[in-house]
Amino acid sequence: MSYCQRLAVHYKLNMTTITKNTVVRMTYELSSSGETIQIVKEDHPFTFLYGVGGLLEEFERNIENLSVGDTFDFNISAEDGYGLLDEEAIVPIPKEAFMVEGKIQDDVLEIGNVLPMRDSDGNMLEGRVVLVDDTTVTMDFNHPLAGKDLHFTGAILSIRPATEEEIDHGHVHGEGGHHH
Repeated sequence: MSYCQRLAVHYKLNMTTITKNTVVRMTYELSSSGETIQIVKEDHPFTFLYGVGGLLEEFERNIENLSVGDTFDFNISAEDGYGLLDEEAIVPIPKEAFMVEGKIQDDVLEIGNVLPMRDSDGNMLEGRVVLVDDTTVTMDFNHPLAGKDLHFTGAILSIRPATEEEIDHGHVHGEGGHHH
């Protein structure tokens, strides 16, 4: 490849902005009410296919059209994030429902544990144990970030067009993505 071709490729890659069907690598810090929830650093960046609905709509809206090297700093309200806390999603369940081979495993029913469960229609859910008493286990089926206003800061490390295969599958392949 000639110098001019390499320069053109370099220029094109550096001029790419975040738009539908681009693969984005970024660092970020997520906090809520001043408490750090998650930090994603450059040695293990967050890599995703933009515009396929896998992220919060407000998150995507806030990073759209950013370029490599750009930084971001924005808030997402609880309503626009994971929703408000739904009191109806906090449910007492009879303790017998947690029996396995006639026994209740008390170490499983520790407050804070997240357990895979099924609703009455057979749908998979994850619930967090919030209270255990003699007869019931109270489970919270809200998203862990429900009811929280979110604050994101970070930087865009790289952007590239997604491959046809990535677009067809709806996720990134290779480094930082899914491996088949």
